[in-house]
Amino acid sequence: MKRRDFVSKLGVGTLAGAGLLAGCGEKASQQSMDNKGFKTEFKWKMVTTWPKDFPGLGTGANTLARLIGEMSGGRITVKVYGARELVPAFEVFDAVSGGVAEMGHGASYYWKGKSEAAQFFSAVPFGLIAEEMNSWLYHGGGMELWRELYEPFGLIPAATGNTGVQMGGWFNKEINTVADLQGLKMRIPGLGGEVLRRAGGTPVSLPGGEIFTSLQSGAIDATEWVGPDNDLAFGLYKAAKYYYYPGWHEPGTTLEALFNKQAFASLPDDLQSIVMNACRVANQDMQAEFTARNNTALHTLVNDHHVDLRRFPDEVLDKLRGLSDTVVAELAEKDPASRKVYESYAQFRDQVMAWQDVSGRAYLNARG
Repeated sequence: MKRRDFVSKLGVGTLAGAGLLAGCGEKASQQSMDNKGFKTEFKWKMVTTWPKDFPGLGTGANTLARLIGEMSGGRITVKVYGARELVPAFEVFDAVSGGVAEMGHGASYYWKGKSEAAQFFSAVPFGLIAEEMNSWLYHGGGMELWRELYEPFGLIPAATGNTGVQMGGWFNKEINTVADLQGLKMRIPGLGGEVLRRAGGTPVSLPGGEIFTSLQSGAIDATEWVGPDNDLAFGLYKAAKYYYYPGWHEPGTTLEALFNKQAFASLPDDLQSIVMNACRVANQDMQAEFTARNNTALHTLVNDHHVDLRRFPDEVLDKLRGLSDTVVAELAEKDPASRKVYESYAQFRDQVMAWQDVSGRAYLNARG
C-alpha cells in the first residue's frame, strides 16, 4: 500500500519531510535518509491517565511502548509518563491534541466533555463484552467511526487494551434493594455514572490515584475500579467491606492509545504499520493478562483478606438495565455524531447477541 493511501485511510493529512512538527514533543533525530540506506529515529512521549507502572493499566501502557520499540527495531523509542508526571490524568486528550506529547494512553469515556459519542468506544452499560467490542471495532465499522470522531481534534485513536467484564465495585454498605442506591456517592465514570444518577445516587469522577484515600476518608461511599487484580493492588479491600459483581456498567472496557496525527503522519509507511499493529498486540495481551491474573487475585481477596463477595440482587440489576437503555437512547439524540455511532453499535449488538445465544452463552450454560 502506498503511503498516501495508508494515511488517507486513517484520515490523516500527509506532511512534508520525515521530522515531527515543531511543538510536538521531542523532535525526531535523523541519523540518515531512509531511502538511501540511512536510519531515521523518532523519540516520542506517551502521557497516561494511570498511575506510573500501575498493574494492568499502567503496565499496559508500558507494554505498548516496549512493543513499538521492539517491533520498530529501535527506530521509535517511547518514554511513558504516568498521571501527573507530565500532565494531570484528565488532560491527556488535550496534551496529545496540542502536541505536548506524541501519544497518550487512557479511556475514551473520560473525554465525553469533548464529544458525547466518545463514550461508545470505551464501555456501554449492559453493552458489548470484550470479544464483541473488538469485533465491532475491527470488522463492524467501529474503528472508522472512532477515527472520524477524533479527526477534528488532530488525533488518531486505536484500541489498546481491554479489561474484560469488570467487577461491580466496593461498597461500605450492603446493596439489597434499589432504595440502597439513593444518595450513594460513588466513583463511577462514563455512562455508568449517569445511570447511577438516574437511580438516585451521586456519581463522582476521580482519577485512579485518588480513589483509595477518598473511599477510606468517607468522601465517597463506594467505588468501581477494574477487577480483582487491579483492586487488590490498590488495597481497596482495606477501605470497604462489600465487593459486588457483575460489572454491569463496564462489560468490556476498551482502553485507547491516542496519537497526534501530525506526529503519526511524519512516520514512514512501515513505522505507521508497526505502531498500529503494536496497538493490536497490546490490546489482546491486556485482556489475556487480566483473565489470567484476576483468578488468583479474587482468591486472595476472599480467602486471605476475608472480603464479602456478593452478587447484585436481580431487582437492582433489572432497574439499572432499564435506566441504561434510557440513558443510551438519550445519548444517541444529543448530536448527529452520537446518533451515527449509536446506530452502528446497536445494530452490531443485536446481531452478535443472536449468535451468542447459540454459541458463547449456550456453551457456558452447558458447561455449568
